[in-house]
Amino acid sequence: MVCVALAGAATRPRYGGTLRVELHGAFESADPPQTGPGMADLARAFNITLWEGGRRAVYAADENAAGGRPFVDSVEIQLARPPRDQSIDLELGKTDIVELGPNEIRRQQPGRRTWQSQPVRVVALVFSRRIEDFRVREALALAVDRAAILTVLLQRQGEISGALLPQWLSGYAFLFPAAFDLPRARSLAAGAHPLSLGVSDPGLRTIADRIALNARDAGLTVNVAPQGANQGATQGASVDIRLMETRIASADPSRALAALAAAFGLPEPVRAETPDALYAAEHSLLEGFRVVPLFHLPDVYGAGPRVKGGPGITPLGEWRFGDLWIESVHP
Repeated sequence: MVCVALAGAATRPRYGGTLRVELHGAFESADPPQTGPGMADLARAFNITLWEGGRRAVYAADENAAGGRPFVDSVEIQLARPPRDQSIDLELGKTDIVELGPNEIRRQQPGRRTWQSQPVRVVALVFSRRIEDFRVREALALAVDRAAILTVLLQRQGEISGALLPQWLSGYAFLFPAAFDLPRARSLAAGAHPLSLGVSDPGLRTIADRIALNARDAGLTVNVAPQGANQGATQGASVDIRLMETRIASADPSRALAALAAAFGLPEPVRAETPDALYAAEHSLLEGFRVVPLFHLPDVYGAGPRVKGGPGITPLGEWRFGDLWIESVHP
């Protein structure tokens, strides 16, 4: 009887403590961002008390939060932490929640909790307007061995797709081809000039390198630009192709499609009120291979043994830190 009571007490929600979080991204801004994954939950339940140049942020529990006071007293977020360092910190108990890349997911210790969203991150190739020959764009689309990249580099985390919207959101993503056809790619690529490929995120570099190898097999010369040479507003003018990642920010498929079109520099699609109209709008955006979707990837987080409650993310990858508590805190 005593053991049962103690076990129940160990998982009962408690107030207090600091939830320690590490993320690989950084916000290069003087002020904390108001939008982005998790920002809505932090604004709802916490007040920011410290912002250090986009590298560290501290949020304090809002005693008057509309949904009730969060269990933890504060959330401390370390930004720009490499995935491998995050994984080590979690193993050593230096942090409570980390982002997990494909290799870190593979290294997760048995029994450790993992939270995973729906595939909400869209990885795609985006061609510069100066690449006018659609045959070259189609050739690269056909040359990318998505299956090999998903298996080897992404450790089967996510889905291969030729669509902008993921299957779970649209219901028709399978209708957009994601073919791998080297013979046809070679015929389309004949006589093509060398192309430069920029990477929007250092985490995509290994995928970019593999795409360059795939292109070579199809007779295309694709050179991956050095990191730093393809960043910021000048990227579109300095490279022929960008490997980009953006995310689904809305469960409304029409709004999600409009946001993706804006992120990839495509024309704004007509507001779609029916599945058929939505499919037609997306089909129009993808005609001509100006953008070539490759993968839909989930957000994956690892939680340490102190963290109770949860899951700490929604299907869209939004944080729900206000619903978590720390076991080691005692009243």
